[in-house]
Amino acid sequence: MPGSPDLEGKIAVVTGGSGAIGQSIVHTLTTAGAQAFSIDTTAPKDSGIPWIECDVRDDASVRKAVRDVASRHGGVDVAVHAAGVSRDAVVWKLSPEDWDLIQSVNLRGAFLLIRHSLPLMRTHGAGRIILIGSINGSRGRFGTAAYSASKAGLLGLAKTVAREAGRFGIRINVIEPGWVRTPLTESVPRTIRDAALAESLVGSFVEPGDIGNAVAFLCGSGGERITGQILRVDGGQFLGPT
Repeated sequence: MPGSPDLEGKIAVVTGGSGAIGQSIVHTLTTAGAQAFSIDTTAPKDSGIPWIECDVRDDASVRKAVRDVASRHGGVDVAVHAAGVSRDAVVWKLSPEDWDLIQSVNLRGAFLLIRHSLPLMRTHGAGRIILIGSINGSRGRFGTAAYSASKAGLLGLAKTVAREAGRFGIRINVIEPGWVRTPLTESVPRTIRDAALAESLVGSFVEPGDIGNAVAFLCGSGGERITGQILRVDGGQFLGPT
């Protein structure tokens, strides 16, 4: 939670840390005492966020970014995969190129982040990995075959890594947001936004800060015995109206 001393002195890397959700995660981790870095293809609008250029699709790029942080700051304690893209289309109109792009960023990017951060965590005997999924990875949604498949893949990845890395003191979990209010989602047609809002049981959209708070909780002392799990931060949207 924000202001918690749990993360004092911890080093965190956040893929997609220059986006609205990623920046909020960086801010929340920083408030909780961590030193957090955005690793992304573009610099964050907030110039106060430390940024390392990185293409999460590229193994060498992720390796370099993670190692640069570790070499300068003594390791990596927290790794958050918040990078993500989507190209909506019904499956028979979805191009193979769009399918491959989405899988490479959303799923391969998660794998590469884990591949290069987990060994560093093993050396310290502790670490937290958070993958930002989507409720559509668990339920599917019309027109999101590639996106939903990539987010569903994060669940299998996290559960497997939880089994492989738990004995090393490393915890890994997936946060599944519902509709998050960002500049991007605010730009979609109102009818689509209204349909998403109608599914919310609390009557409001999720804010980026809600995701940041969930990340900080799982990375703090409250998450010590939580691994291989899904935490839905969706205002009840997954359940939908009764």
